[in-house]
Amino acid sequence: MEKVGGGGGRRRSDGDVAARAEMGLGRTRVGKYQLGRTLGEGSFAKVKSARNMETGENVAIKILDKEKLLRHRMIGQIKREISTMKLIKHPNVIQMYEVMASKTKIYLVIEFVTGGELFDRIVRNGRLKEDEARKYFQQLINAVDYCHSRGVFHRDLKPENLLLDSNGVLKVTDFGLSALPQQVREDGLLHTTCGTPNYVAPEVIKNKGYDGAKADLWSCGVILFVLMAGYLPFEDSNLMSLYKKISRLVTDVFMPYYLQIFKADFSCPSWFSTSAKKLIKKILDPNPSTRITIAEVIQNEWFKKGYQPPCFDTLDVSLDGVDAVFDNSLAPSNLVVERREGGPLPMNAFELISTSKGLNLGILFEKQMGLIKRETRFASKCPASEIISKIEEAAKPLGFNVEKQNYKLKLQGEKTGRKGHLSIAAEIFEVAPSLCMVELRKSKGDTLEFDKFYTSMTPGLKDIVWQSGVEAEAAAKD
Repeated sequence: MEKVGGGGGRRRSDGDVAARAEMGLGRTRVGKYQLGRTLGEGSFAKVKSARNMETGENVAIKILDKEKLLRHRMIGQIKREISTMKLIKHPNVIQMYEVMASKTKIYLVIEFVTGGELFDRIVRNGRLKEDEARKYFQQLINAVDYCHSRGVFHRDLKPENLLLDSNGVLKVTDFGLSALPQQVREDGLLHTTCGTPNYVAPEVIKNKGYDGAKADLWSCGVILFVLMAGYLPFEDSNLMSLYKKISRLVTDVFMPYYLQIFKADFSCPSWFSTSAKKLIKKILDPNPSTRITIAEVIQNEWFKKGYQPPCFDTLDVSLDGVDAVFDNSLAPSNLVVERREGGPLPMNAFELISTSKGLNLGILFEKQMGLIKRETRFASKCPASEIISKIEEAAKPLGFNVEKQNYKLKLQGEKTGRKGHLSIAAEIFEVAPSLCMVELRKSKGDTLEFDKFYTSMTPGLKDIVWQSGVEAEAAAKD
């Protein structure tokens, strides 16, 4: 690969690349952590892979912009998320190692797992066998039960928020909507309506207050159904129709009002065992007062089969430092600084493996039996500067403005789409001498529109996309 950003055209050797990676050239450093590729991106945060340069441990770092959080009144929610992750130290929950702050950003250093989402596994392979589904459900209940014992209610449990580590151990993540004890009102209930419609308990929708533990258990029941069935128990494109299925009023002209009952409108597939059906129906009881409890689930015969309670140490945790990361009056010695040096990011073997099929941490969506990604990648043997120029040339005729920073591009759609303006991040990584990996990732907007954009842009990139001999031969035959 030619040297980028200078006047010369010297070709680098393997030793040059290794030396650059060792020295951290082309990397951003935050404290003792060297940042790598972006794993995910949302409106208020970006998650990057990172490496602890003192221990060599691979971690993930969630980076939040203080100004955006303040502007959108998100400070309280982020403080809650940090407090929650500090309180929860459990083998089936993503661990937070530390929190750092600069003048403009907050960095949450968290456990990095490479097994992807449990949701991905269902999309790729279909429903799980009952014994395997039970194993994951047991781990989920262990984690949720522990959270409740610490006064924490997740409130957005779904397969997309369940990750798997390299050993297949389940890890609950994303506590952005979680509730702490101080949010429980005088009536002993929570009152904020939140969660994902297909997984949310009926009492949450009714806006009359709900028990956080019972609402979380309902979501666990929906997850168990999805693991074993391969589809949702309640699904409807119309939100009101969906809510009616979740809690349908069973009426009878001879039934007094006070005896009327609510029933969830779903049925279990024939391949569910009788004992599994009974347990799921007890969990998906629309009436929270008669719904089974987590303690009763743990004692259930179906649940107990092969059950092994987790072993771990419970530590005393202080939440005193949570407010400090938002304090702009902190002394410079208590703040971290981002240091960036030139060149595209060199990608190590660990990061490359994490992008491969089956280990991709990107969120996948199922759409009418098809699979649509929020991100896509291609390889190129061209210099990084040429790749940047080609992407810019291909994007502008499609109505996208291009902003360039180092070896990253931000493509901003001019037209308003289904979910606002489509925004795409493009980043170039050095995999080996004379070989780059280019990643395009949807930052904002609709996933289907991103898919259409990439399809339209592909012809303009054909000169820079590298194909292996086998791929080129197949393309020639087509």
